[in-house]
Amino acid sequence: MNDAGSLGVSDSFRYAFSSARRLRIEVLGGLAVSLALIPEVLSFSILAGLDPRVGLFASVVMAISIAFTGGRPAMVSAAAGAVALVIAPLSASHGLDYVVATILLAGVLQLVLAAVGIAKLMRFIPRSVMTGFVNSLGIMMFTAQLPHLQDVPWLVYPLVGLGLVLMLAAPRLLPAIPAPLITIVVLTALVVISGWEVPDVADQGELPDSLPGLFIPDVPLSWETLQVIGPYALGVALVGLMESLLTAKLVDGITDTHSDKTSESYGQGIGNILSALIGGMGVCAMIGQTMINVRGARARTRLSTLMAGVFLLILILVLGQTVGRIPMAGLVAVMIIVAATTVDWRSLRPRTLRAMPWSETLVMGITMAGTLITSNLAVGVVLGVLAATVSFAQRVSHVVTVDQTGPGEYVVSGQLFFASSNDLVYSFDYGPGTDKVSIDFSAATLWDTSTIAAVDAVRSKYASRGIEVEFKGLDDESQRRIEKFNET
Repeated sequence: MNDAGSLGVSDSFRYAFSSARRLRIEVLGGLAVSLALIPEVLSFSILAGLDPRVGLFASVVMAISIAFTGGRPAMVSAAAGAVALVIAPLSASHGLDYVVATILLAGVLQLVLAAVGIAKLMRFIPRSVMTGFVNSLGIMMFTAQLPHLQDVPWLVYPLVGLGLVLMLAAPRLLPAIPAPLITIVVLTALVVISGWEVPDVADQGELPDSLPGLFIPDVPLSWETLQVIGPYALGVALVGLMESLLTAKLVDGITDTHSDKTSESYGQGIGNILSALIGGMGVCAMIGQTMINVRGARARTRLSTLMAGVFLLILILVLGQTVGRIPMAGLVAVMIIVAATTVDWRSLRPRTLRAMPWSETLVMGITMAGTLITSNLAVGVVLGVLAATVSFAQRVSHVVTVDQTGPGEYVVSGQLFFASSNDLVYSFDYGPGTDKVSIDFSAATLWDTSTIAAVDAVRSKYASRGIEVEFKGLDDESQRRIEKFNET
C-alpha cells in the first residue's frame, strides 16, 4: 500500500499499524518533529509579540486536530511564521484578546472558503511557480539558520559540522531511526555530558508548566471591533490556506500520492478555531517540520502528525528542563540538510535553464524573487501566478488565425479571448467587391465578452458599408451571447 496520501482517516491509521517497521517510522518521525517544533514555535511566538505559551499550545492543539480533520497525511501544522507576520502589528497595537478574536474569525473564514471550493484553485498553479516556491522555501530555511551562527561561541561551529555529518551518515548507518532524531539526541548528550555552554532551546523562550483553559477574548461585540480584526482575519485565513495547500501539493509530489485539499482547508479552519478557544495564535502548515517528517523520517500517515502533537505536549509539560538543554547547533544542522534537500537543484542547472522556455524560467525567477524580497511565500506565489497568466495569455494570443478561403469567405481558427481577439477586427478585408461575407468559426472557441464585442465590431464594420455578414459554425452558447449583446 503506497498510496498512503489518499487514504481516509481510519485507513491511514490502520496503515500506520500495519507493521512494526511502519509504526516505528511514524512514531519516531513524530518525536523528531516535536523536538524541531519547539524552538521554531518559540521564535514565531516572540515574532508575533506574544507569550511563547500561546504558540506552543496552539501547535499542540493543531497537530492533534489536523491529524483527524486534515486532508494531507504526514503534513505538520503548527504556529507558523507566515501567520505570525500577519498578526504582529495587531498584537502590538491591541493585545492578545484581539489576536485571539482574529484567529477565531480567521478559522470561520477558512471554513467558508473551504465550502466554496478554494482548494480547486490549486490546479491553476503551474509547475514553474511550484518550482520557484520550492527553491525559495529551501533558501529561506537556510537563511533562517544564519542568526544562530552569528555572535556565538566557537564551539557552535564544530557542533554544527558534527550535526551535518550525522544527518548525512545516519540514513546509511541506522536507517530505522530518523536522522534528525539521532542528530538531536547525540549532540544534546555530548553538550550535557561535557558541560559546554552553548545556545540552547531554553534561550529562545520560557516553556509552560501547566495546561491552558478555555479562553474567551475580552473584546466588544461591535462593528468597530470587526473593522479592527476583519482585515487581519482575512489575511490570516488566506495566507494560512495558501501556505498549507502549497505544502500539501509539495508533499503530494514528494510521496507520489494524492491528497484531499478541500478536507485540508476544512481542517485548517477547525484547527484555528480550536487554537483560539484555548487562547492560542494562528496556525497553518509548517513547511520545514513537514520536510523533516516526510523526507527526514519518511513518515507517511496521520499517526506521525498526531504523535508530533502528543510528544510536543509531553516535552513542554513533563520534560521541559531536558528539552531546554537541546543545543541550537543540532537543530541548525538538521534544518540546513532539510533546506539543501528541499531545493530543486536540477531546475537551477545551466543546462536545464537553457532547455526550458524563457517564459517558464522568468516565472520561476519572479516567484523566487518575490518570495525572497518580501520573506513571504504567499506574495511570491501570487506574483508567480500573475506572471504565468500574462505569459500564457501572450502565447495564446498569437495562435489565432484568419484565413481567406475565397471571395468574401473567411475561416477563423484558435482560442478567442480578451488578449487574442483585440486585433480580430483588423483581420478582414472591408473593401468593395462583395455584398455578402461568410465567416466560419467552426475551428474557433469564443471565451468571453471581449471576444463577442470584437465579433460584433466586425459585423458593424461590414454593415456600415452595406455588406451582410453571416457567422457560421458558432456553438449555441456563443450564438446566444452575440444575440444578447446585440439586444443591449
